Amino acid sequence: MREWENNFRRVEPYTPGEQPDFPDMIKLNTNECPYPPAPRTAEALRELALKSDRLRLYPDFRAGALAECLARRYGLAQEQLFVGVGSDDVLSVAFLTFFNTEKPVLFPDITYSFYDVWAELYRIPYERPALDGNFRIRREDYYRENGGIVLANPNAPTSIAEGLDFIEDILKHNRKSVVILDEAYVDFGAVSALPLLEKYENLLVVQTFSKSRAMAGMRIGYAMGHPSLIRAMNAVKYSINSYTMNYPSLVCGVCAVEDDAYFRECCAKIVRTRAWTGVQLAELGFSCLESSANFLFASHESVPAKQIFEALREKNIFVRYFDKPRIRNFLRITIGTDRQMQALIEALKQIVKQ
Repeated sequence: MREWENNFRRVEPYTPGEQPDFPDMIKLNTNECPYPPAPRTAEALRELALKSDRLRLYPDFRAGALAECLARRYGLAQEQLFVGVGSDDVLSVAFLTFFNTEKPVLFPDITYSFYDVWAELYRIPYERPALDGNFRIRREDYYRENGGIVLANPNAPTSIAEGLDFIEDILKHNRKSVVILDEAYVDFGAVSALPLLEKYENLLVVQTFSKSRAMAGMRIGYAMGHPSLIRAMNAVKYSINSYTMNYPSLVCGVCAVEDDAYFRECCAKIVRTRAWTGVQLAELGFSCLESSANFLFASHESVPAKQIFEALREKNIFVRYFDKPRIRNFLRITIGTDRQMQALIEALKQIVKQ
């Protein structure tokens, strides 16, 4: 090793889902929405193409139009909104902003695997209380002193959601630290913690356009919380790069929020398809955890998950497999269109009945 390499910051990076690109593939591995964004976003992009001169200018560093639109949508003040480049960017800024203590930040042992990456990168001490035998959070594990709490609700990759009373109980026991609720999948059947913002100034709720609004490619995420939290996050953000959100994303983001009927229609279709898929999987010998997300976490009674994962891959059907303790016999299956899920079920019939 060259001497100057000794100064490199070394972390084990997050491993994103595979991004295959085959004409006939069925991609059910990264929890993207199977439907296109709101129709108005396509119109906005066509209009942008005619006004491309606007792209030579920096975008609004405050993301003002989008923040204002989101504030109206959720009945909040604009000062309660932070907009970032996908919820990953928002969460990263939140980690860097709020977790500046020697006390450990707490998040489950089985959850979104970016949390420990940020903690390692920013030198934040952390501990991961174990989920119980049913893959549920044990609230009493979060009653102790800590430097902050991060919970995904619904959790990923388990798909399980906890109720508002459960979340509030954790907040009641943690008034001295910031509690972050990562609600990336909340629109598919869970209850948002947003109503609790009025009671708990230390609560930050994070959501994204990548799942229910079908805009993973636009990279839009946002946080909602007390103005003091948002001011602190903006101070950190502006210390790194103030112009984070590109102009096309800002414009299209507003269009997506304004088309509420389309948003609800897409979510409802995914929930219906999820229910159908769960029934079909059960008939094939799979067990699925109770899902409030746009995916199912499934395990077969006799065929190992890795074997199923590889057999599906040979058929150009991609699901997510995690070779990790406690969950290595599960597959995370994104809910696609009805046609995609029917094709998945037909492929699984061949695989598990061989």
